[in-house]
Amino acid sequence: MDNESKIRVEQVDAVEKPPRARVDNAVQHGVGDGADDPEPAQERSYVAAPSPFEADAAADAESARDTLERKKDYLEGFLANKPADSEGSGDLREDIIAAIKEIYDPEIPVNIYDLGLIYGVEVTDNGEAVVMMTLTTPHCPVAESMPGEVELRVGAVPGVGHAEVNLVWDPPWGPEKMTDEAKLELGML
Repeated sequence: MDNESKIRVEQVDAVEKPPRARVDNAVQHGVGDGADDPEPAQERSYVAAPSPFEADAAADAESARDTLERKKDYLEGFLANKPADSEGSGDLREDIIAAIKEIYDPEIPVNIYDLGLIYGVEVTDNGEAVVMMTLTTPHCPVAESMPGEVELRVGAVPGVGHAEVNLVWDPPWGPEKMTDEAKLELGML
């Protein structure tokens, strides 16, 4: 191997920072932007719009202390109030089914429960929920995300300690598994 093809390593103590771009240095180029363009580039000045975070002092004369007090009040109210429907209906299985009915198939305007994708919901006394479900086809575009969404929604139901979703393909889904409401919604009745 000759000396010309070797890689040279240079050790440095510091590197100079590159200059920062500035708006006042901006140049407006001519239409052609080519070397044969007869018009030279013209210098242009820019004016920045006011920031949306800069409030008019006369319009918003709220002091920093007032803002802090308002935030404290907001947090106290937020932490003190509980959601109105946190108790549920009393029947954990029905609450889980209600949560599942809020999940819609992205291609069909029907919830997945009425669509017949949920084969079973089992709830133990200690709050463990197991949902057995399927999809319209194994190649469904939401095959990776739908079971996870069902698990998250079921796990968020008050009273559920652990949620598990089992995806099954047998028996396969068919339109006969839809409820009458779903068939009516899709114009199949």
